[in-house]
Amino acid sequence: MNKERRERLKKQLQLLKEMREEIEAIRDEEQEAYDNLPEPLQDSERGERLEENIETLNNILENIEPIAEELDELAEA
Repeated sequence: MNKERRERLKKQLQLLKEMREEIEAIRDEEQEAYDNLPEPLQDSERGERLEENIETLNNILENIEPIAEELDELAEA
């Protein structure tokens, strides 16, 4: 890979890292919203929706990590 493509790839990797951080922040806010619900409401439709959102965001984060690692390896090669 030439220097120009490597630099472009590094830029995209940085954007991916920023996206991951923002998704983590959103997930943490969803978790805080769920944790702040009174216990009876945690079992409500709203609580279940928050739990589903948290799980989905965790899955997204788990899928981003290997991609970021591979991009990082490629950019450093």
